Amino acid sequence: MRTTTGRGLQPNVLGTFDTIVMAVAGSAPAYSLAATTAVLFGAVGLAGPAALLYCAIPMLGIVLAYARLGRIDVNAGAGYSWVGRTLHPFLGFLSGWALVVSATVFMVAGSLPAGALTLSLFDPELAGNTPLAAAVGAGWFLMMLLVVLGGARLTVRAQLIMSGVEMFILVAFILVALLHRGHATAFDWSWFGLGHFDGPAGFASGALIAAFYYWGWDVTSNLSEETRDSRRTAGLAALVGVGVVFLVFEAFTVAVNVLLTSGQIESAGANVLAVLGQEIWPGVGGKLLVVAVLLSTVATLETTLIQVTRSLFAMGRDRTMPTALGTVHPRWNTPWVAIAAVGGAALLMFGAAAAAGSMGRILSDAVSAIGLLIAFYYGLAGIAAVVAYRRMLLTSVRNFLVGGVWPLLGAAFMLWAFVESLGELSTTARVIGLGGLLAGVVPMLVYWRRGSAYYRPARLDAVRALAAAEPFGRTAPRARRSDESLSTDF
Repeated sequence: MRTTTGRGLQPNVLGTFDTIVMAVAGSAPAYSLAATTAVLFGAVGLAGPAALLYCAIPMLGIVLAYARLGRIDVNAGAGYSWVGRTLHPFLGFLSGWALVVSATVFMVAGSLPAGALTLSLFDPELAGNTPLAAAVGAGWFLMMLLVVLGGARLTVRAQLIMSGVEMFILVAFILVALLHRGHATAFDWSWFGLGHFDGPAGFASGALIAAFYYWGWDVTSNLSEETRDSRRTAGLAALVGVGVVFLVFEAFTVAVNVLLTSGQIESAGANVLAVLGQEIWPGVGGKLLVVAVLLSTVATLETTLIQVTRSLFAMGRDRTMPTALGTVHPRWNTPWVAIAAVGGAALLMFGAAAAAGSMGRILSDAVSAIGLLIAFYYGLAGIAAVVAYRRMLLTSVRNFLVGGVWPLLGAAFMLWAFVESLGELSTTARVIGLGGLLAGVVPMLVYWRRGSAYYRPARLDAVRALAAAEPFGRTAPRARRSDESLSTDF
């Protein structure tokens, strides 16, 4: 149930193309490759392409789940609202809280490389100075905080520039890599098979890291209240965005396997794209890919800020968190209190990161912890979609497969990866992931006891929701037939 604390977000700001750009930027192709390729290689070796492929299949099931849920409940809180109205409000709150924690941790995991990359453009030796990188990264973070505060229109204009240049550089390097003659390792189709994984636990570990690659496309759902025709647009943009980044991820991961030795990959760490660029185009290539990664990092900081602040806005509006978080700025139509709160928390974490030491260790633990939280809230959303559409799953084969089997398999895969990978993670990663999730129990119980209407939800059911949305008061049977055509779009 949605309550109102005052003025809402500005509707109809973003169009279809804008939303697709946000979906691609949210997954941050260049940043994900730079920050995670060495981590993925360390976990699964040459099976990186397979991990990305086998995670993409269930991930598409989650994308379908989001698309279908977004058709019947347009809400800036996305999974926070959907899971709460289908499974249980406690699970819904923890789903939203998992996104808040993962996004807040990412503020540091994303800003540190942005700072290091900026320094490397001037002096490569400065890039390893973690306190200085944290300070420069904090500067980028504050800049994006101001852009997000300025509203969705300003945000998408900044994304068009940053993501446009990033994708141009990445596609150019993919084409050049195809023509490159020097190979460290011969291409092998077995990289797409299951033979390189170290048992189920190794596969789960790779899947969790791969989930981090794709994470961020769901920003389209958090922007749904600000999007034109969002019941269709948010889901379509997410599908297109995941398809685009999947092709980019696979192409670059194969290129890394072919062109770089294992020693180069491991020693490069988060600088792996710069090393690859130097291999492909000595002297210039490394710098260009550093620019692409820097733009991607800054762009995904922006989309992540949108996700966490819109989620907190929905929580404040529903009074499951302090109601001030649901306050919208009278001029910019943005949740300025939520933005300020996230900014303050992130700056405190920058200070902790600056004192923590190794940037590589920080990134590795952060990626694993974020992957754990992603698997949790994506898995719950997949189940929520099946429950919401349960009365329609047997109306057609397509509804059964696209609306039931695929989202449910996606959810099962995510939750299996969550459980199976726990034994493979470092203590720090488990503390960040599980500890951050459990911390949400405190505000959940406090605001449940205060009687928030969120904990007495109107159940989300696709047949009723579509019947209510049908114009001119058409009957439920008519709405049911209409939903078959609507749901088969995804």
